[in-house]
Amino acid sequence: MTSPFIPAEPLPPTWYDIVDSPVGRLLVTGDERALGGLFMMDTGGHSMTVAPAWTRRAGMFAAVTDQLAEYFAGSRTEFDLPLAPRGTPFQLAVWTELTRIPYGATVSYGAVAAALGKSPVASRAVGLANGRNPISLIVPCHRVIGADGSLTGYGGGLDRKEWLLRHEGAVFGAGGRVRDAVPAPSQQAALW
Repeated sequence: MTSPFIPAEPLPPTWYDIVDSPVGRLLVTGDERALGGLFMMDTGGHSMTVAPAWTRRAGMFAAVTDQLAEYFAGSRTEFDLPLAPRGTPFQLAVWTELTRIPYGATVSYGAVAAALGKSPVASRAVGLANGRNPISLIVPCHRVIGADGSLTGYGGGLDRKEWLLRHEGAVFGAGGRVRDAVPAPSQQAALW
């Protein structure tokens, strides 16, 4: 499995900017090579803040902000940016799988575990890795849902997860569950 990510180097200085979006303020971090983080701010318990050692570089992330604006306007369904998340080998494998979930599709934690060649009990580990995704929206952790279509866990809050899924065209049924949440086996092959 090839990773879409740039290999991590020793920790360079981190630059950041803050951009507004329909789901609230977003903290964008990285360096001159790649995007290292995209975090939702003002989310309560999982809110991300600026580290004291970071330097604000307004305009440095123009490609990121342009592509996000296109995504929120509904004209972009895929991102084309250099990404350099930091994580364990397992986390990187999970995040790589997340990048393969198409716009408008959802999959279960168990489906991600299966795509990694793991047993269904690994869905919990997938959930933990999913929750540590440092590049939200672009590495679409919001597209992973419960096997029953429920919106389980999301660092940005379930209201934002629902907003993002509706924005991408997800259809919700009774009880706030995504209808046809897990693709049929014939569709799963196309996802992975």
